[in-house]
Amino acid sequence: MQLHTDTGQIRVIIDVTYSSAEEFINFIENEQCQFIDSLGVDGLLKFEWYVDESANSATLIEEFTDIASFQELASKAMGTPVNLKFRELVTFDNMTILGDVSEEMKENLSVMEPNFKTYKAGLN
Repeated sequence: MQLHTDTGQIRVIIDVTYSSAEEFINFIENEQCQFIDSLGVDGLLKFEWYVDESANSATLIEEFTDIASFQELASKAMGTPVNLKFRELVTFDNMTILGDVSEEMKENLSVMEPNFKTYKAGLN
């Protein structure tokens, strides 16, 4: 492991709530994940859902090799029928983006009111 080395990776953490656990879980398991995989973004390292069915809440963790991969996925997914259905099923509670993001990307994502945090220290 290396000390205090920024790898340039981007991590996105999205917290959502939903009204129907059955509908939400069916969507992520049978539509969304397959759709994201079909987009063929080489720099996508993780797209993982963590769900608390008793609270009707979930957290999505996305990890990318770099900002270009994040931008590629965003540009391919936004406005698609799967993305629009996702936005109908959930309420966005919080979005945090970890890593260095351009001002243009911050502006493009401003509708979702994300929190941006840059790398400062650690082991990787």
